[in-house]
Amino acid sequence: MELSNRQEEILQIVKENGPITGENIAERLSLTRATLRPDLAILTMAGFLDARPRVGYFFTGKTGTELLTEQIKKFKVYEYQHVPIVVKESVSVYDAISTMFLEDVGTLFVVDDYACLTGVLSRKDLLRASIGQQDLSTVPVHIIMTRMPNITVCRKEDLLVDVAKNLIDKQIDGIPVIKDSDQGLEVVGRITKTTITKAFVELILDKDL
Repeated sequence: MELSNRQEEILQIVKENGPITGENIAERLSLTRATLRPDLAILTMAGFLDARPRVGYFFTGKTGTELLTEQIKKFKVYEYQHVPIVVKESVSVYDAISTMFLEDVGTLFVVDDYACLTGVLSRKDLLRASIGQQDLSTVPVHIIMTRMPNITVCRKEDLLVDVAKNLIDKQIDGIPVIKDSDQGLEVVGRITKTTITKAFVELILDKDL
């Protein structure tokens, strides 16, 4: 986050004199309290300053990088999950390849008739199956898919940074977001490497505004 010259002055005043009231800050800058209010609100919401009733403002001691890191660590899966791309267990490998191409995704989630997770298909799975002489239109995906318990999943309340770590550690492109149902683990979303990248880029660009 790039601060204005006045906001930088405010930070310096608070660093040297905090805790200090808004009125005293305004006096030092020869400004009215009303003029200063938006800057104080921005600095407080961004985490550079904190305020206590009847005490005043004080510097938190955190840098912009530290504040950004703290915010990233609070991101939840449900804030960034996308609609899952799923196929049924009976779908052929040929149709799965077509779906992956048309949807432009790197991972397909295989579900049963209750939309519950039974397997995962990666590009590698489909590529491996396509090598050979077999007719892909006659091979169902449940023959080649990865099954539980070898599937990494997440839930909507999980931290996005933990999911990102799993994507890297497991060297996979996508993770299904699931919720418990009477029939099993219902697939309700997806988190991918692209999701993570977009979330971090949006945050950084927003902080630069």
